[in-house]
Amino acid sequence: MGGMLSAVLFDADGVVQRPSQDWWARLTSLVPSDSDAFVADLMAAEKPSLVGKGDFRDAVAEVLHRWNSPASVEEAMEPWHWFAAEPAVISLIGSLRTAGIGCHLATNQQAYRRAIMQDERGYGAWFDQTFYSCDLGLAKPDPAYFRAILAALQVSASEVLFIDDNEANVAGALGVGLRAEVYDLSAGVPALVELLRRFGLPVPD
Repeated sequence: MGGMLSAVLFDADGVVQRPSQDWWARLTSLVPSDSDAFVADLMAAEKPSLVGKGDFRDAVAEVLHRWNSPASVEEAMEPWHWFAAEPAVISLIGSLRTAGIGCHLATNQQAYRRAIMQDERGYGAWFDQTFYSCDLGLAKPDPAYFRAILAALQVSASEVLFIDDNEANVAGALGVGLRAEVYDLSAGVPALVELLRRFGLPVPD
């Protein structure tokens, strides 16, 4: 597919990692009624902190107060810890890096979750570079997010493959000239291996 690739950008949630517990059940249990609307409110409240504006903890506290939830901020934030990296995907990334392909994390995260991933769980060791939206001040699918990564990597867009489980994010990357594909861990790791092979990338049998 096209010319040679020099780098792959991996999304985190749904590509490299998956939920380790039922976070939706926890969040909907924090209010007695209209729980779906409450969770939607929480997700909306998270958005500014994804680009480094405001504090996620404060945003959660405001939502809990607005909904008269008896839950503590800690209880409400706990599900953001409930994820686990997929070992087979981390192994694939290691193989690509050994073969000389740059592998980078490209993820929308607020500072609290970034700290869990990067500082507590050592995600930085698995990638050549990590691009968290809260650090860049930009989030997918904003074209500026992808341009900032290309500038940091000093490579042309056509040399980069971006993999994400969100179609809007993939469309954003394609609009900047990257090669991009939708992939979700629920499809299984063999589907990811096949995707990488289609782009001529060296993956083990």
